[in-house]
Amino acid sequence: MLIETVLLRRRAAAKFADPSAWLFTDEALQQSTAEPVAAHRAQRLAGAKVHDVTCSVGAELAALRERAAYVVGSDLDPVRLAMARHNLGDVELCRADALRPVTRDTVVVADPARRSGGRRRFDPRDYTPALDRLLDVYAERDYVVKCAPGIDFDQIRRLGFAGEIEVTSLAGGVRESCLWSAGLAEAGVTRRATVLDRAEQITDREPDECGTAPAGRWIVDPDGAIVRAGLVRHYGARHGLWQLDPDIAYLSGDHLPDGVRGFEVLDQLDYGERRLRQALSDLDVGAVEILVRGVDVDPDALRLRLKLRGARQLAVVITRIGTGRSSRALAYVCRPSR
Repeated sequence: MLIETVLLRRRAAAKFADPSAWLFTDEALQQSTAEPVAAHRAQRLAGAKVHDVTCSVGAELAALRERAAYVVGSDLDPVRLAMARHNLGDVELCRADALRPVTRDTVVVADPARRSGGRRRFDPRDYTPALDRLLDVYAERDYVVKCAPGIDFDQIRRLGFAGEIEVTSLAGGVRESCLWSAGLAEAGVTRRATVLDRAEQITDREPDECGTAPAGRWIVDPDGAIVRAGLVRHYGARHGLWQLDPDIAYLSGDHLPDGVRGFEVLDQLDYGERRLRQALSDLDVGAVEILVRGVDVDPDALRLRLKLRGARQLAVVITRIGTGRSSRALAYVCRPSR
């Protein structure tokens, strides 16, 4: 048990600033919210009375108690509750079924289990507790429900959800989708992307007038939260960028948004392995980062087949332009901004 605890705390360092005194189970750690993500959610709930109905070992509660006016946690698992008591100390906790409300006049926070025996559950009706039942039980309450990043937005709407879906990224990866009930959502917002690395948020209430044109000086691969939330055009409009193709998420412009990694276009060619290999050889490239959208290319396999021997390190952006018979695959040889 001691060895397992030490190993879990080491793994928890990827999510928590200081997990050295925390207790976890393996499955609880896998589903625990990363500390910066929990802090962001708690900030949105600042001043509220909050009940975390699936508190597990207490990751959400640790952030909530710093911002909310009052917090209480509950869970069905007695082991996780005992761990939460150890981890949190002064937070009120009780054993209760998330589908049987035990508080009133609180905002409900829920993080349904999306794994069973190490396997992911993709249908939200197979979550524990089931998402459709959660939404039904708390239909008259304000609630926040954490879901998997890849959850089907249309399916959520069919379950009767009518609030805001927020997609959050951290350290370059999409961490979660979060459902905010209509009473907690910003007026007119149904989708939000939150990029914690840059403290940037964008919503579908913003303009989306984003044109389509050939590549300019820079190509931008938008953060995964922006792509997942369907806000590429809104992001492009905000930063004066345009799309290379209306159905592809790559953006381009003559200037980079502040703090954004981009790819400066050095060469453009119709994609073909022999043609690309020659272009990279002419530029003395020995190492290449490969980004692909809309084309059936495995970057790792392609990198091996290119057999580069040069001294420079560049990037290649491969994408489809156009549709039907007029579509073609293009490769852009680029210098990364960092």
